[in-house]
Amino acid sequence: MASFKEINIPQKPPMVMVDRIIGISGKKTVTTFLIRDDNVFLEDGFFREPGLIENIAQSAAAGIASVTLNADEEPKTGFIGAIRELKIFKLPKSGDEIRTTVTVTHEILNATVVAGQIILHDELIAECELRIFLEK
Repeated sequence: MASFKEINIPQKPPMVMVDRIIGISGKKTVTTFLIRDDNVFLEDGFFREPGLIENIAQSAAAGIASVTLNADEEPKTGFIGAIRELKIFKLPKSGDEIRTTVTVTHEILNATVVAGQIILHDELIAECELRIFLEK
């Protein structure tokens, strides 16, 4: 995957759900996230569904921000407009590190559609499509 500038997403603790960008290549972004005991989406030791969705959204934001920074543009704020085809097969636990891959499938005006997948120990544990709207 290609090199990239350091990316700062607008989320601040305790809402940060991405630790590292592993790579960005074309329309694909890969990130990792270590689930810690103090995570706001942790319940009974498990990282819950809203956290998985937020992780995919923040991974998409990191990729979109990289594209705008490489074009010397100011990153835009994005909002989840729709979640489609959400499938959660397993919830990760505190101490697990997940790897998230987000691929841009469509870009229309100020909307970006991404397909996201979360992997834990080489097993697909969640996937969905997000429609993200960017501020003009």
